Amino acid sequence: MMKTSEIMDLALEMSGMEEAPADSGIAVPCDEVKKVMMGVDIDTADLLLARELGVDLVIGHHPVTGVPAVSLYQVMKRQVELMGRCGIPINKAQKLLQKRIDSTERGSHPKNFNKVGDAARLMNMPLMNIHMPLDIITENTVQAHLDAKLDEKSTVGDVVEAIKEIPEYEGEPAGPVIRAGSAKDYAGKVFVSMAGGTNGGPDVMKAYFEAGVGTLILMHIPEDGLSAVKEQGIGNVVVAGHMRSDSVGINKFLDALEERGLDVVAMGGILRG
Repeated sequence: MMKTSEIMDLALEMSGMEEAPADSGIAVPCDEVKKVMMGVDIDTADLLLARELGVDLVIGHHPVTGVPAVSLYQVMKRQVELMGRCGIPINKAQKLLQKRIDSTERGSHPKNFNKVGDAARLMNMPLMNIHMPLDIITENTVQAHLDAKLDEKSTVGDVVEAIKEIPEYEGEPAGPVIRAGSAKDYAGKVFVSMAGGTNGGPDVMKAYFEAGVGTLILMHIPEDGLSAVKEQGIGNVVVAGHMRSDSVGINKFLDALEERGLDVVAMGGILRG
């Protein structure tokens, strides 16, 4: 048995974070959790399903209600740290990212941010979401795996095949795919960027390539970003897949909950295996 606060603390510990980021939070707390249901995306229908299944707590991955639902832009600042790891000056990283942060904030402002939370409170169904901590677990897992498998002569095709060795990336549909570059191109320095709210945009990706990154590994990429990378012609992009990438960190977290005696129901896009 666990409290919702203890469940959040576990995710923070596993990701190396000290406090819950703006895109994660507890909407309806519970002090006696024995059975949890978790999905990548959660809506009101899922709360009704949880009640039918006798679940004590619903956990969403993506921001589902309240402050986290409109605060994704705030956690994008972590990307400044990621860019710094690749040698991009902090002042340049901050300025390049600000345009995307502003756009994301404007996009989230009109959301109906309390809809699912209102339903959870009316049903007395405990509800929380954990986003960036689990994405950090994914990011670290994929980066460590690629660092161990690749060398200076690896190609972009080798990168894709290495990613597919991680169970969540096996099979179809929507698995790892090369979006910029070709399978025979040298990969160069491979950098995984998956935990920072959303993509930084074309200018940020260009800065990575100019700083010496040869291949970026992303969960997904918007069309404007992909078009810009192709026009720049200086780097490769491998899109690992959104649901598959989310599932990597989520599964490690759910395994940890099961180790602590909780009964886990995985749904809503999680590839549990």
